[in-house]
Amino acid sequence: MAQFDTLIWTVPIILVLVSIGSCIACGRAEYRIRDECCPMCSPGNHVHRHCTEFTSTSCVPCVDSTFLDEPNGLIKCKVCINCDPGLGLMVKQRCTPSSDTVCGTLEGFYCLDPTKDGCRAAQRHSSCKPGQYISHTGTASTDTVCSDCTGDTYSDGSLTSCQPHTQCKSLGLQELRPGTHWSNSECGPQSSRIEPRIIIGVVASVLIALATITIILRRIFVILRKKRSPTTVTFSPVTVNAVEEWQTKELLSLMTPLSDEETKPLDDNGSSSRGQKGRLTSQAVTSQSASVVQKSGANTEEMDSDDSLTPCHVS
Repeated sequence: MAQFDTLIWTVPIILVLVSIGSCIACGRAEYRIRDECCPMCSPGNHVHRHCTEFTSTSCVPCVDSTFLDEPNGLIKCKVCINCDPGLGLMVKQRCTPSSDTVCGTLEGFYCLDPTKDGCRAAQRHSSCKPGQYISHTGTASTDTVCSDCTGDTYSDGSLTSCQPHTQCKSLGLQELRPGTHWSNSECGPQSSRIEPRIIIGVVASVLIALATITIILRRIFVILRKKRSPTTVTFSPVTVNAVEEWQTKELLSLMTPLSDEETKPLDDNGSSSRGQKGRLTSQAVTSQSASVVQKSGANTEEMDSDDSLTPCHVS
């Protein structure tokens, strides 16, 4: 009876001990799979087959840009990180079966999301504007710091300090453009600068000369045109009367009285000395009239050629 009681108490205790043993954690280099504590695979390897009661864990190396950097009981390796240049990253340390890729920042970038050995994201350094200088150059972990130029200094934004403006006069040059905070002074050779007053005077003189030449040429043209056009000579009444009186006197001097012989009857031939003399006198008068007319014409030409004759008017 006593043995039976002891057996009753022994069975529950054994069951409790078994259950407690099943809840005990595996060692640091083991992992639990079902009710077994299997040995872990070393870094760079993953589990190919779990352990059993009779066999240990089977491990194989990581391949194809995968890795495991710690002892593990995983059946797959982790994928290595890709360092994307578009994010300002570059490969600092290549991936191995036992280590992940380590990314660094490209030149001109700084890290925004740092890791233990590298960076997961980066951003381009800030650019200083014209009129500013780089007071603190950007690094792989810090951004660029910019400051403004002051006084007679300048910077295009890429300088680490503001530079003084060039003094053109001290170099014997002429300042073509003054300096600003973002650009230097522009110098050039000395040149004689013409005053605006001189320019205005020269232009005015040229215009006056052209106007004078134009007026002179127009007057010459008018004179030449008048000389080429026919002229009309008009005698004044005084000149005409004088010519008529002179012609009358000449005619009267040719007309003499008839003598007795001229009044005799006709001869046998039907003519008389009077008739003959009359005819001669008539012919003489006619000849004398023609001579007078010629003289009058000659006198007229002389009067035309004589510029001092006042009776003539040329239109």
